[in-house]
Amino acid sequence: MRAGISDMVAVARMLNATLIIPELDKKSFWHDKSNFSDVFDEEYFIHSLVNDVKVEKKLPKELVKAPKFVRYFKSWSGIDYYQDEIYPLWEHRQVIRVAKSDSRLANNYLPPDIQKLRCRAFFQSLRFAPPIEALGNLLVERMRSFGPYIALHLRYEKDMLAFSGCTHGLSQTESEELAMIRENTSYWKVKDIDPLEQRSHGYCPLTPKEVGMFLSALGYPSSTPVYIAAGEIYGGESHMVDLLSRFPIIMNKEKLASAEELRPFRQYASQMAALDYIVSVESDVFIPSYSGNMARAVGGHRRFLGHRKTIIPDRKALVRLFDKVDGGLLNEGERLSQRILDIHRKRQGSPRKRKGPVPGTKGSDRFRSEEAFYENPLPDCLCQPKSPAGDASLVSI
Repeated sequence: MRAGISDMVAVARMLNATLIIPELDKKSFWHDKSNFSDVFDEEYFIHSLVNDVKVEKKLPKELVKAPKFVRYFKSWSGIDYYQDEIYPLWEHRQVIRVAKSDSRLANNYLPPDIQKLRCRAFFQSLRFAPPIEALGNLLVERMRSFGPYIALHLRYEKDMLAFSGCTHGLSQTESEELAMIRENTSYWKVKDIDPLEQRSHGYCPLTPKEVGMFLSALGYPSSTPVYIAAGEIYGGESHMVDLLSRFPIIMNKEKLASAEELRPFRQYASQMAALDYIVSVESDVFIPSYSGNMARAVGGHRRFLGHRKTIIPDRKALVRLFDKVDGGLLNEGERLSQRILDIHRKRQGSPRKRKGPVPGTKGSDRFRSEEAFYENPLPDCLCQPKSPAGDASLVSI
């Protein structure tokens, strides 16, 4: 949501168009009926962009029945595409409805003012609705009462496992249920997936057991508080036993908040995710078990706020090590720990420029392989002024 909305703010600026408050997707896996104002602070969003883009809550009455263009804007497009192909549409219509908003803008090579606007929209203008902000900050306060904490985005949820076809550690019944979900979800194009191949290539989220081994190998003591930023873990407590045995201080929003406090949000997946987002951004350490949209957004937000520690697991390398442990070829202990520490020494959110495309990729795969703009807004939205001592510091724009 944040990425798609922020891209449309920038597109509206490039087209000199008025942006109508977006409608949120209500047909996804979780069928969330939330409106924009249920998730984000609508008034603040409009006011904060007043000097950049005109934003209205609804179409003016005189345009409600006006003919509309419904367009799928081309993925990862630059300013030339919008000026040469989209802008001329105004000659024939007064309203353009964007059918899909995510990944509509290129990550790189856009004008500096557009890149900075994307950052302002994503990291500053899209403030959560006041009730979400209030409870989210309360959860942070309660989590900090246990001490410095790790926020673990544990993407071991039914939708992710079904989508990715990952079944490691699951029963036959659970694997068959996930396969049925994938088969019956029409907009998931890939139906037949080899789970062993997926896992060997690092395409699967780490299991709770693997996460426990990972945290232990990194040197975190069992007394470390861990916040689980996730929906319902697939299989429930049965799949959490190993992680809990290593890190007993495991909390989530359901444990930190009362049933009454959560009642207004419980039926809305996006609003519950927003609470996790707040606690994750404010954590002492953030670790995602899978590099999905949520993980990239939180990781980028933490970079924007001063490169807070974010450890990105190398899942492909970890799977090989964990399989050796399971096969008796490698024991848990100092040797495993040192190898994992070495692999992740440069995967902890330190300042670096955004990665370009993977060498050898072409066409849409080239753009797809680039590091996402919102995952790492350096250098476009972070400047490095020189101090009198000659040291560089990072400042968000």
